[in-house]
Amino acid sequence: MPLIELPIGWLVLADAAAWTFFQLVISYGATRIPFHWFVRHDWLFRPLRFERNGELWQQFFRIKGWKGHLPDGSMFFPSAYNKQALHGHDSLSLAEFVVESRRAELTHWLVMLPAPLFWLWNPAGAFWMNVAYAFFFNIPFIITQRYNRPRLERLIIQKQNKSQALPDSRILKS
Repeated sequence: MPLIELPIGWLVLADAAAWTFFQLVISYGATRIPFHWFVRHDWLFRPLRFERNGELWQQFFRIKGWKGHLPDGSMFFPSAYNKQALHGHDSLSLAEFVVESRRAELTHWLVMLPAPLFWLWNPAGAFWMNVAYAFFFNIPFIITQRYNRPRLERLIIQKQNKSQALPDSRILKS
């Protein structure tokens, strides 16, 4: 039994307001985490062996078909990095995109954490609906980051290897 009992209309409004609040506050907080934190803690975001560098997500969820339809949270925070498209194809732009995908993944993991609080004012059925909402709303975004990031990291390595394989321009002039 919830601590606070609300009529169904108020319950729906309270849930919607609470999720909006949590999502915006956590998203804003994630934009405040320094860039270097995501570089230093890259181990948290490495692909797991079973993910096969993101290919698992394409195999089971056909991610290429729907990932482009997900909204980008930067619409709520103008200073946030927009991940709808690459900002450049050079190694630095790709590396920045990789780091921002780590930020997006962390944000969506964190946004699920307040779900247990919904037990305070929701009956059991509505509580579990909120838990399901938290999971099903955020998992597609997490999967998208975990699919894109290994592909981008491979591209960065290819670009670095290619630039190292090219002769130094000074050698070409002699």
